[in-house]
Amino acid sequence: MKNFVEELKWRGMLAQIMPGTEELLQKEMVTAYLGTDPTADSLHIGHLCGIMMLRHLQHCGHKPIILVGGATGMIGDPSGKSQERNLLNDETLRHNQECIKAQVAKFLDFDSKEPNAAEMVNNYDWMKNFTFLDFAREVGKHITVNYMMAKESVQQRLNGTARDGLSFTEFTYQLLQGYDFLYLYQHKGVKLQLGGNDQWGNMTTGTELIRRTLGNEVETFALTCPLITKSDGKKFGKTESGNIWLDPKRTTPYRFYQFWLNVSDDDAERYIKIFTSLEKDVIDALIEEHKQDPGRRVLQKRLAEEVTVLVHSREALDMAIEASNILFGKATKEALEKLDEQTFLDVFDGVEKFEITKDQLGQPAVELFTTVAPVFPSKGEMRKMVQGGGVSLNKEKLTDQNRAITAEDLIDGKYLLAQKGKKNYYLITVK
Repeated sequence: MKNFVEELKWRGMLAQIMPGTEELLQKEMVTAYLGTDPTADSLHIGHLCGIMMLRHLQHCGHKPIILVGGATGMIGDPSGKSQERNLLNDETLRHNQECIKAQVAKFLDFDSKEPNAAEMVNNYDWMKNFTFLDFAREVGKHITVNYMMAKESVQQRLNGTARDGLSFTEFTYQLLQGYDFLYLYQHKGVKLQLGGNDQWGNMTTGTELIRRTLGNEVETFALTCPLITKSDGKKFGKTESGNIWLDPKRTTPYRFYQFWLNVSDDDAERYIKIFTSLEKDVIDALIEEHKQDPGRRVLQKRLAEEVTVLVHSREALDMAIEASNILFGKATKEALEKLDEQTFLDVFDGVEKFEITKDQLGQPAVELFTTVAPVFPSKGEMRKMVQGGGVSLNKEKLTDQNRAITAEDLIDGKYLLAQKGKKNYYLITVK
């Protein structure tokens, strides 16, 4: 059986660990849990380090539990957040939980017949009928305000940039998270909580609550992964267009694949250890190969392939690679037509765009592409380029500048893709 802590260490996935954790993991099959927030019906790549921790945990013979914070997700968490969250209704919570489980099932084995099969739980199930009086008696009396105030996450909200201070709701968050650990210890035998390093304060409150509630002889543990950043110190997983989601409807597999393909060399070397299950010798060999010729981007390509297959599928990866080749390779009109609309728009996201109306169709190409959608500055220049074979429409050579451009030329019923030379693309949308 692999050593889980050693696995995390060489992968750069270990931030803090309570004394005795590694010994426990070597001694027995440990049930561990990690919490995630169900405020959306998809996880994004910011969640992936935690999910990969659970994956490695299961591969090392231990039992992973993913906790969907239906109750805690309704309020707010002072650790690194600047605002409280919105209240979700029960139907939305359940929908989000099912969507998240489907995504996590690609990383964890929920159907295994072995004792370390993965499970998903929702803290709303044990919190919804827990009265305030019960909470005050069973949880509140064990942890002092002094202890809670000393937490760094609380201090940051009290002394930091938050203009509104810290609400009572948020202040009690660490007790709610602590109670989850207590409940899971009592009902599921959970002895270890995993999480991001910003959760350390809440996690140690849980171990303290268990000790004070059940006695000093009861030992539970906490282990965190570092918060992943980019080599320039900026937040990982955010782009100009927002989060990189795991749901293909929110982030197409093409854009997902491109995100990983475009990371820096330094980041690729870190990320391939964190976000894939490749073994150490394979990764070491890839790093060495990459250093011989960084221009080939060996690390980025393998990273993008591994993560895209893991999150989406082999078919989605093939489609993403084919879409990537459209800009730089010899694609065909058929290849364009195979793309779904969002992927098509993602591929040509950065190109110059024009809009025309349907009644402007039917004109000769030389008119359309100089006066209506001015891809060319003059008719003379367009004629010259067409004669030299340097103009394409929808990836097919345009041989006659006077050919009428009609609705039959439209991709997906509304787009024309003009190409001038090898690299200059123009997307014309017909409204």
